Amino acid sequence: MNDADVSKQIQQMVRFIRQEAEEKANEISVSAEEEFNIEKLQLVEAEKKKIRQEYERKEKQVDVRKKIEYSMQLNASRIKVLQAQDDLVNTMKEAAAKELLNVSHHEHGIIDSILHHHHGGYKKLLHDLIVQSLLRLKEPCVLLRCRKHDAHLVEHVLEGVKEEYAEKANVHQPEIIVDEIHLPPAPSHHNIHGPSCSGGVVLASRDGKIVCENTLDARLEVVFRKKLPEIRKCLFGQVAA
Repeated sequence: MNDADVSKQIQQMVRFIRQEAEEKANEISVSAEEEFNIEKLQLVEAEKKKIRQEYERKEKQVDVRKKIEYSMQLNASRIKVLQAQDDLVNTMKEAAAKELLNVSHHEHGIIDSILHHHHGGYKKLLHDLIVQSLLRLKEPCVLLRCRKHDAHLVEHVLEGVKEEYAEKANVHQPEIIVDEIHLPPAPSHHNIHGPSCSGGVVLASRDGKIVCENTLDARLEVVFRKKLPEIRKCLFGQVAA
C-alpha cells in the first residue's frame, strides 16, 4: 500500500471518528435538553404549588378575619340593642318610681294596682303594709320606722293594725314601738343624690335581727324584678335565647 492509499484510509477513519463524535455530542445535547426541560418543569410546578399554598393560606386568613369582624360587629349590635332595651326599661322604672309619690300624697294613683290596693288611700295602704309586715315577722314586739311626714298617719292606724293582726294571727296584740329615727323623706330636686323614701314602713324585731322592709320603693323593686320578663316580652316580643 502506497502513501496515497494510507493517507486516504486515515482520512476515512478521521471522518468516521468525527461523525461518531458529532452523533454522540448530539445525543448528549438532546439528553441534556430533555433533562433541563424536565427539571425546569418540576421547578415551575413546585413554585406553582408554593404560590397556590400561599394563596390558600392568605385566603383562609382573610376568611377568618372577616368572620371575626362580622362576629365583633354582630356582638356590638347586640350590645347596642340590649343597652337600648335596658334604657327603656329603666325609664319605665323611673316613671313608676315618680308615680309612687302620688300614692303618699293623693287618694289614688296608678301604682295602687301594682301594690294590690284598689280600695283606699295612703292611710289604708300604711295600715295594710304594717299588718303584712307583722304577719311576716310574727314577733310580740316590733320596732316601726316611717317617714317623719307619715308619723301622724301611722299613729292613727296603729290600734286598728294591732287588732287586725291579733285576729289574723290568733295571738295577743303586739307591742309596736315607733322609732324616733325616721326613714328618709320623699325624693326632691333639693336632694337628688341623697337617700330618699317614697313612703311605706320598715319593721324589725326588737333586737334588730329580723327586718321587713315594706316601703313603696322596696315593693316596686320586688314587683319590677318579678315582672321584668313579662315587661320585656310585652315591649320587645319573644326573644330567642
